[in-house]
Amino acid sequence: MSIEWSDLRVFLALAREGSLTAAARRLGVSHPTVARRIKALEEAIGARLFDRLPDRFAITAAGEELLADVQAMDSAAESIHRRSAGLTDTAHGTVRISAGEAMMDFVAHHLPRLRRGMRCVELELVSSHRLANLSRREADLLIRENAQDLAGIVTRKLGRVAHCVYAHPELVPDDTAPETLRGLPWLGFDDDHAYMAGQHWVMALLAGARPAVRVNNWLVLREAARAGIGLAVLPCFMGDADPGLTRIGQPIDEAATDQWLLVHRDLRVLPRVRAVMDALVALFQEERAAIEGTRERTRRTPPREPALVAG
Repeated sequence: MSIEWSDLRVFLALAREGSLTAAARRLGVSHPTVARRIKALEEAIGARLFDRLPDRFAITAAGEELLADVQAMDSAAESIHRRSAGLTDTAHGTVRISAGEAMMDFVAHHLPRLRRGMRCVELELVSSHRLANLSRREADLLIRENAQDLAGIVTRKLGRVAHCVYAHPELVPDDTAPETLRGLPWLGFDDDHAYMAGQHWVMALLAGARPAVRVNNWLVLREAARAGIGLAVLPCFMGDADPGLTRIGQPIDEAATDQWLLVHRDLRVLPRVRAVMDALVALFQEERAAIEGTRERTRRTPPREPALVAG
């Protein structure tokens, strides 16, 4: 019996996804290719691996037995892939960084400083809300709000990001009393992104009412606020740096978020990954005042800035 590893990878993808379409998308192949490879694998093994149901592929008992071994093989292949990167001995090559769009906007703004002394390292910046799989090297480094307890993942705290209310200067109220703020137009995130920093505070302020304009992206939220559509909670490093926005009140305590740098333990010893990690840590330390919202502002601010209270 001859079994190709490529066929086993298709089997693993279908077992994880449960449908031909999703498995094909995961593997970057066509729908018929997945079906053909599964059929060939079943013929080679001499057992049915999936029950074809109307809405999904359900793994059989024989498939479950095979799945454990294939998962072990997949883990070993991933480890070899990660460790093979360490066979190069210099700080040359590509480092892929994944972060949400607000944090990636911050990183991109400071690229000249970040790349100082690393001209031989190429950077790939991936803006995504999705948590990239470090074990599969979907990214080399992650910047995220949560230091997830995952096997093989090493974390380091970068800093604590403050958030505040911002608006076009013409929308800035004379006072920041909750009843005054409640009567102004607001911007926010849609239901799928209600977990974003500051959104629970906005909903509490509006007594359950929804912002009139809702988005799924921090950069779009900033643009809408700059256009004068309404008030929005933004990271201070984003709002303070924008000359078209004025800060209203003080940073919102409950909206503050920690930022963590995540890396797989097999990759953190690579010279190029280590160099980028050190540069990111230094950048966050140097920009601590901007990130924490304590940097002195020179633009127009409201005459009174009491702490915002949802009330």
